Amino acid sequence: MTELRGWFKENQTIVIFLVAQALALAAGGASMIAYYVRMETRVSIMETRGAAYTVERLNKFDERVTILEQRAIKNSAQIERVVDIMTSVLKNK
Repeated sequence: MTELRGWFKENQTIVIFLVAQALALAAGGASMIAYYVRMETRVSIMETRGAAYTVERLNKFDERVTILEQRAIKNSAQIERVVDIMTSVLKNK
């Protein structure tokens, strides 16, 4: 027992380093397991919802994009009209 205590006192730094390294590896392993569980959950959700859900979401995005495009076209037409009016007023002066 005395020899073990003596050896531990002499090699305390390396023992602490090895314990810390083991803890770091365990934390890394736990992090990887948590990541894989999240990914599996996402895959499971996508399999449960199926393609219909994804298509519905994409259609909603398409509707939003279409509305934004229509607004942009309307705004550019209004801006062109204002510019035309302003340039005609300047030409007449």
